[in-house]
Amino acid sequence: MRIYKLKFCTFLLVASVVTMSAQTEDNPWLFSVGVSAVDIYPEGENFEFFNDNWNVGLPYLTVGRYLFKDASFGLTGTYNRIDKWGKAELDEDLMYLSFIGSFNYSFSNILKLNKLDPHIGLGLGYTWIEEGPYNSNNSGEPDSLNGWGHINLSGGISYWFNDNLGLTLQTTYNHIGEGDTDILPQHWRHSLGLSVRYGGTDTDGDGIYDKKDACPQVPGLKIFNGCPDTDGDGVQDADDRCPNDPGSIEFEGCPDSDGDGVSNDKDQCPNVAGLLTLSGCPDSDGDGITDGDDNCPGTVGPRGNRGCPWPDSDGDSVLDKDDQCPNEAGSVANNGCPEDPSVIINEMLVGLGPVTFSTGQSSILEESEVLLLEVVAILNAYPETKFALEGHTDSKFTEKFNQKLSEKRAASVLNFLTSNGIEASRLSTVGFGETAPVASNDTSEGRAQNRRVEVKLSN
Repeated sequence: MRIYKLKFCTFLLVASVVTMSAQTEDNPWLFSVGVSAVDIYPEGENFEFFNDNWNVGLPYLTVGRYLFKDASFGLTGTYNRIDKWGKAELDEDLMYLSFIGSFNYSFSNILKLNKLDPHIGLGLGYTWIEEGPYNSNNSGEPDSLNGWGHINLSGGISYWFNDNLGLTLQTTYNHIGEGDTDILPQHWRHSLGLSVRYGGTDTDGDGIYDKKDACPQVPGLKIFNGCPDTDGDGVQDADDRCPNDPGSIEFEGCPDSDGDGVSNDKDQCPNVAGLLTLSGCPDSDGDGITDGDDNCPGTVGPRGNRGCPWPDSDGDSVLDKDDQCPNEAGSVANNGCPEDPSVIINEMLVGLGPVTFSTGQSSILEESEVLLLEVVAILNAYPETKFALEGHTDSKFTEKFNQKLSEKRAASVLNFLTSNGIEASRLSTVGFGETAPVASNDTSEGRAQNRRVEVKLSN
């Protein structure tokens, strides 16, 4: 009989170890070992959970495997010695062997618990108790094992010190069918033991199992599903444009050393604050040319002159690049070169008109003095110039008379100009008589126009 008991215990231990059952998705395997207490209550006794009838002994072994969605299957084997049958003390203790398979469900995830793991179980089992004074299978052998199948309901809680090691407290009710309690009585089995979860693979050793590790070959962080953040800036390396330099999420993990809103990897001047439009480089004068390319960074200038303003050497408002006479002041209309004074003078003189006279007279009319004073101003403006004073008449008198009259009229204008500061050496006179009319002498209006002295540029 003892050989039979030894063989059975060996079978129970091997079966407990090799049977597949489950615990968590990360660590799908569970092994638990500890102490158990068997509480037998025979018919006629009222059940009390906490009493002095517990039969405490070692060991119990459980192997489990995770199935799906917090469900697992466990196989438990228990060895014990029974010296209390309800409230009755036995003269000799009896061997107790039990083998249970149970489907279990964990409430840890539903209740969002971290270290605590409450669970319930439902299964079937088979238990043997050595024959004694209160149980018999009518075999006639005093030390035979009396066994019977049963339904088992369990409830318990585990406290996990870490991902792998925990302490499990559980109670299991083994229900025997009516009419069979003389072979195997109704009883409870309470257990307390150490539990180990294992079987998860963590190739890179970052504490995140390969099954949930997006980067299983490289140590990483839980917040990034096991992927690394080498520079520790809160942006995982896969999304970090600058994985070795701490930066900001705004710039996809790149730094902005000068704080100009342009990340270093795109900033051509990363240590000097600049403009986004100029790739992070400064433009002190705001002319659209970076200071590094601007020969005059403090003065606005065109790109064509490398950021410097175009000079105007002669100050004539025509830039040297457009000035055909850059060292001589001129006019915009003449591309920066001086205008021909003769053109200007002639335009002014034409604008003033001729000096007119009364019929047969050579004296200066009062209204002509105003005109001649403007002529004086023109001559003073161009002191290097010389002028011809050309006298004319109408055809009212003889040619000889008119010739002399035209000469007198030119002399009268000369005298007026010299008396107002014009050097006589700049002036010459000539008379044309009636030979060069500008209008018809047949009308009084025409003859009035012909009685004149014209001031003309002679050099």
